[in-house]
Amino acid sequence: MKEWIYSRNAVYEALRARRRQPFRLRLAQGAEEKGRLAEILQLASARKLPVERLPRQQLDSLAEYHQGILLEASGYPYSNLPDILDLANRRGEPPFLLILDVLQDPQNLGTLLRTAEAVGVHGVLLPLRHTATVTPAVVNASSGASEHLQIAQVNLAQAITALKEAGLWVIGLEAGPEAQPPEKVRLDGPLALVVGGEGSGMRDLVRRSCDVLLGLPMRGQVESLNAAIAGSIALYLASQSRRR
Repeated sequence: MKEWIYSRNAVYEALRARRRQPFRLRLAQGAEEKGRLAEILQLASARKLPVERLPRQQLDSLAEYHQGILLEASGYPYSNLPDILDLANRRGEPPFLLILDVLQDPQNLGTLLRTAEAVGVHGVLLPLRHTATVTPAVVNASSGASEHLQIAQVNLAQAITALKEAGLWVIGLEAGPEAQPPEKVRLDGPLALVVGGEGSGMRDLVRRSCDVLLGLPMRGQVESLNAAIAGSIALYLASQSRRR
């Protein structure tokens, strides 16, 4: 399956990561070939990738926010759970995973993938159904960070069982009264952080599978944070604990 990746950072990271098969670049006529665009063209030249310079309107028909560049490439290369755990082992680090339970919004998924890559998460697990997947819109929302991540589509209940057997602590992000504040939850060892979907949160089976529920105290006037913001904060809390 082929797809069009769009926006300068997304195209640049897709070429830099070298995990997809690229087929051709489309560049808007008149675009200034400097900065990030010049770097993309340099990568394309090194891989002998065809470059088509076309009227901007032709690019508009393929993507709305293309920033003058499109890359036709193979579909996203999903990973698997054993490879994710092997990556942690090869790095000599306790496993650090992000589990996203039926997240629906591509922007939220992209934001969490960008944060996960930034804090050194070894891999991300998505359910097999009823979830946003790694589409070009998500690649763009992640600013290309998705291209450097190990992401797997799995049966979450089975995967959580396997993670527990591997010694990981499964921590669910929750806003309810049963959730513990960050200072009472250990975030420094082998762990998998679970972030639920927008509005409904984690499904019951996934929630019951968690070893502990983590809450973020709210001291302002709003009652809660959205999934992407809350998940990003929790990822950084875990990242800081692991560094200590």
